[in-house]
Amino acid sequence: MFDEIGFPRGAESDDAGLPALYHFVYCSRAADGVDDLEVGRIIERAQRHNRAHGITGMLAFGSGVFFQWIEGPAAEVQKLIASLHGDSRHYDIVALDQSEEKRERLYPNWGMEKVEAEDIRAVLEDALESAEDDNNVATLKRILDQLASVPFDPLPFSTQQPA
Repeated sequence: MFDEIGFPRGAESDDAGLPALYHFVYCSRAADGVDDLEVGRIIERAQRHNRAHGITGMLAFGSGVFFQWIEGPAAEVQKLIASLHGDSRHYDIVALDQSEEKRERLYPNWGMEKVEAEDIRAVLEDALESAEDDNNVATLKRILDQLASVPFDPLPFSTQQPA
């Protein structure tokens, strides 16, 4: 679903030597009090944790909405997913995509890539069209309403490479 708006799928032709990577893509709403400074702290901690556990990905934050792509070894990503669900700094977590496949990493470095508001909206609208779970439908509608109600203000992140 992400190819349509510019998310590359990686090498699809010869995957014999590629690692099995699990990926998890989600969006959520930031809790009250989560500001640019707190997001900066989240990113610093995530970079240290992810580097030590073979996890890479990207995070976008704007207008009170998180959008994240996480990839790495299945067991490590699943532990991270469990911790995300217990994190009080966000709520209304919606899993947009997750699977395991042999492929190259989309984000080989923990880069804080800028994702434009239109891209996030397109991904969420696509997810809403295919959502079957009533809770996910309601949550996606709340997140889209939030994005529509305030101007999107992404953080100016720079790309950082693991040591």
